[in-house]
Amino acid sequence: MSLRKQILLNAFSMNCVGHINHGLWTHPRDRSHEYKRLSYWTDLAKTLERGLFDGIFIADIVGVYDIYQSSVDLTLRESIQLPVNDPILLVSAMAAATQHLGFGITVNTSVEAPYTFSRRMSTLDHLTDGRIGWNIVTGYLDSAVRAVGQTGMNEHDTRYDRADDYLDVLYKLWEGSWADDAVVLDKARRVFAEPDRVRKIRHNGPYYQSEGYHLAEPSAQRTPVLYQAGTSGRGRRFAGRHAECIFISASDKAAAKRTSRALREEAVAAGRRPEDIKIFVGMTVVPGRTASEAQDKLADYLDHASPEAGLAHFAAGSGVDFSRFELDDQIEYATGNAIQSVTQLARQKGWTKRQLLKELAIGGRYPIVVGDGAKVAEELISWLDEGEIDGFNLARTVVPESYVDFIDIVVPELQARSAYKTAYNGGTLRSRLFGAGDRLPDNHYGSQFRRSQAI
Repeated sequence: MSLRKQILLNAFSMNCVGHINHGLWTHPRDRSHEYKRLSYWTDLAKTLERGLFDGIFIADIVGVYDIYQSSVDLTLRESIQLPVNDPILLVSAMAAATQHLGFGITVNTSVEAPYTFSRRMSTLDHLTDGRIGWNIVTGYLDSAVRAVGQTGMNEHDTRYDRADDYLDVLYKLWEGSWADDAVVLDKARRVFAEPDRVRKIRHNGPYYQSEGYHLAEPSAQRTPVLYQAGTSGRGRRFAGRHAECIFISASDKAAAKRTSRALREEAVAAGRRPEDIKIFVGMTVVPGRTASEAQDKLADYLDHASPEAGLAHFAAGSGVDFSRFELDDQIEYATGNAIQSVTQLARQKGWTKRQLLKELAIGGRYPIVVGDGAKVAEELISWLDEGEIDGFNLARTVVPESYVDFIDIVVPELQARSAYKTAYNGGTLRSRLFGAGDRLPDNHYGSQFRRSQAI
């Protein structure tokens, strides 16, 4: 009898008030307005570790949502990811409050220089004992690139071309600049690092040029666990080469299965194995001690949610200003320069503004699972089996209630079905997720840049 596949879990959050399920900051029990306090984040980290979560996946944007109504008015009123603080600065505090929880941090390649970014990630890998991951995003907001001094957003596929070049710089720094035995810490000889074991990298790519030594000595993982979320054709090719964990949106299990198979095929095409990537689906869960309690809780949440704020968020991702349309107007969802996967389902179903508002009833567009612990557990397990995925990014609703409820109500039911771990395995984030060591595997594209290879 084969062992049941165990669910991987990330808490999906953001260093802001309103993240995915918009409007719920108005709920009297919600504490997301405390996002500016370290205790908010350290308490959350300790809660998630109590629930044996694999990580907290922290989203980020640079820029503002200004497509809807051609302004930021609703964005500000409803705090639609504005204000938003830096996610990286949260990690050290949360890591100090925990021992096992991993951290997936979103950083945009379009607004960060690879040389200095490489040091920041290595620093966090050191300070977390190898629990850091990086969610690679290329950006999609024109407001972001203009804010940092660029003239406009690059074309969709070009952003991925630039990101490929960006990663080459990073791999050379993380994997190739310092040998494993460079640091000897020999006080008697007064030698901290052997000079012949550290070398300068040189990169002259189509988009980035870099010449210098990596400023950080090798960390536990060297390269952080690589997360990515693009599922367009170009995004899938990028994922096949680089991504270890991939975050997808899927309206149902059949859609998840199609996307998962396409992503695993890209990994194989890049010389990797299908199991070399872990696929996470965005999910909203509203659990209760009884089915009736769960339904009452959902109704309570819906009373505070803002579908219009969700529509404004969707407008930014799709590039469509839905405020220009009447409720039942036909909407043309063109393949634009924003997030192509965002509009794919809406285009296929021909959703009108009225239908979108219905889909966004809880303020967000992820599938919702509602029920007692047993029902939720069985439903999540069925997503794993039928959707051919590995786990979930659990979107928050009311903070911290949504995660506390999941841990207290759902986790025991998953464990009773042998679908969730009962204790952490030790080691780095990569070793816990894949069970195959701390470093990039030999079949990963980035491994070619290791010290033993020529730069």
